[in-house]
Amino acid sequence: MTRSLLNAKSTTGTRVRVPDISPLSGMCPLCIENCPFLCEIGKSAFRGREVLYPDPELFGRSTASANKDYGLDWSHLQIMPELRGAKGIEEDPDKALFPYVDIETKVAGIPMKIPVFIAALGSTAVAKRNWDGLAVGAAISGIIQVIGENVCGMDPEAEFTNGKVTHSPDMEYRVKKYREFWDGKYGDIAVQTNVEDQRLGVDIYAISKLEVNIIERKWGQGAKAIGGEVRIHDLDKAIMLKKRGYLVIPDPEDPAVQEAFRSGIIKSFERHSRVGMPRLRDFVEDVEWLREQGAKKVFLKMGSYRPAVIAWSLKVASEAKVDHVTFDGAGGGTGMSPVPMMDESGVPTVYLEAFVLKCLQILKKHRKHVPDVSMAGGFINETQIFKAIAMSNFGDGPFVKAVAIARAALTAVMKAKFFYELAKENKLPKEFARLYGTDPEKFFVTVPELKARFGEDFYKIPPGAIGLYTYLVDRVGTGLKQLIAGVRKWRLNLIDRGDLASLTERCAKVTGIPLLEDLAEHEMEGILLDWYY
Repeated sequence: MTRSLLNAKSTTGTRVRVPDISPLSGMCPLCIENCPFLCEIGKSAFRGREVLYPDPELFGRSTASANKDYGLDWSHLQIMPELRGAKGIEEDPDKALFPYVDIETKVAGIPMKIPVFIAALGSTAVAKRNWDGLAVGAAISGIIQVIGENVCGMDPEAEFTNGKVTHSPDMEYRVKKYREFWDGKYGDIAVQTNVEDQRLGVDIYAISKLEVNIIERKWGQGAKAIGGEVRIHDLDKAIMLKKRGYLVIPDPEDPAVQEAFRSGIIKSFERHSRVGMPRLRDFVEDVEWLREQGAKKVFLKMGSYRPAVIAWSLKVASEAKVDHVTFDGAGGGTGMSPVPMMDESGVPTVYLEAFVLKCLQILKKHRKHVPDVSMAGGFINETQIFKAIAMSNFGDGPFVKAVAIARAALTAVMKAKFFYELAKENKLPKEFARLYGTDPEKFFVTVPELKARFGEDFYKIPPGAIGLYTYLVDRVGTGLKQLIAGVRKWRLNLIDRGDLASLTERCAKVTGIPLLEDLAEHEMEGILLDWYY
């Protein structure tokens, strides 16, 4: 059963008075006149549209996602370990050791050391505040980092000529920060562009001035089906953004609004982006045009739209011969996605991948161009990554080449940076200090490895980047190798649907992966009666 608490959410800072709420409405069964708590209804009576979004007071210092149980997630699939043989390595106990598992992948021909990349993080404040850790961490991990939408448009120091950006210190900094530690082989930096970015000429600026190789067009994300939003706490900046063509609510040029802002009634402004209106032929021509301008790779970012849209988007991507498509499952967000939309709108990740795979099989069967695909939407660990990639391999290699993460990457960076600052101020939690010490060079377990690799340049690596590398490479990478070795395979592209079993009937119906009990009946009888070994 799927259930979402309609009238009390930690994302909006609301709560109810009693625990036995009405399942239908989420209200207290007995709503009283003198209740001191602010539920969704109560807070909305004071702050209105603000309650559509994650707590405004935490904007820029938090990320948000859905808290709804969609009835199907990666835990409904179970990995089936194997005992016999070894694939991808010699069948020798002295050689078939899990550290030798090859987890490298290629996305659109770009090699990555692990099958994870950082999804587009753009103009939202939490991305800007943590960019050094994200960019450097991605570079030293050998993965792709995507710069998200609206960076140039939000840059107060950006310069424009005839409505087109000619210089953006923020965008330039983000590109250069990644390349400062990029080895030029594994991963790369990509720039995402939405409707506003295309109007401002961000793609041409990134290709021609910053020599960016990858442009990603954006048609949506799992957190919302409308344009991107951020919160603005500065009146002058709100006015600037309106003049640059953004929708800003309330109108910062309205004298009454300005007075309300100065008096504290209105505490911030919303900046919204326009929604895309893609058409097949227009997009095909757009991709051709991007390649003519010098884009070496063209990506597409898709949200969690209905099944018909998934099919249409892959039809368009195939005809345009895009290199890579990311499908972002419902529920995830980073900055200011509407909470009702995160919870109640879109196709959840496991369903989404199942639908995507059906479309890709049809394209392949009819010898159409099949772009590389990555999945996004709530991924945080190696078990989910294993399942997403294995589920996409029908016997001749996985359709899903990697997963994209955003919130998890930000969490690793923020946590590492915060505890580093606590250490400098001698404010570390006592239990943490007892276990791991007070010297950051000692409580980051990968420091010796990174020192040996980078020498004196190690001291240029931000603490957030060390945290991201430790999380992605040391934790997720190692865990993934162990899981793959557990099914007796030593290359990422060898794991397949046979390495999985469904634990629920819904999972089996949606994914086509057999139920564990059905798998057991078939396999056990076959072994015992010598049908196969």
